[in-house]
Amino acid sequence: MNVQFKKGVLNLCVLVLLDKQDRYGYELVQKISDQISISEGSVYPLLRRLTKEGYFTTYLQESTEGPPRKYYKLTDAGREYLHEQLAEWKVFTDGVNTLIEEGVRND
Repeated sequence: MNVQFKKGVLNLCVLVLLDKQDRYGYELVQKISDQISISEGSVYPLLRRLTKEGYFTTYLQESTEGPPRKYYKLTDAGREYLHEQLAEWKVFTDGVNTLIEEGVRND
């Protein structure tokens, strides 16, 4: 899949996954990788940026499998940002799908 496609949706994927439950970085990578082939290194800079922008808070939680894990939690501002992103995504994908359908019909 085109790298630019992935970069564009990764932000939204992380927000959606954190809307339902708090998760740690590697868990997010695994969950996204189940659907989209991504590199682990692409998620962590995104998490840092979105945390710095106030969309996530973080906390450490003990793990039975090693050192404590840093969990990410969506803030109220993050939830609002998610809803804005979902609305933009719908407009964008509707427009692209319309163009594709018109192109296919004209072939």
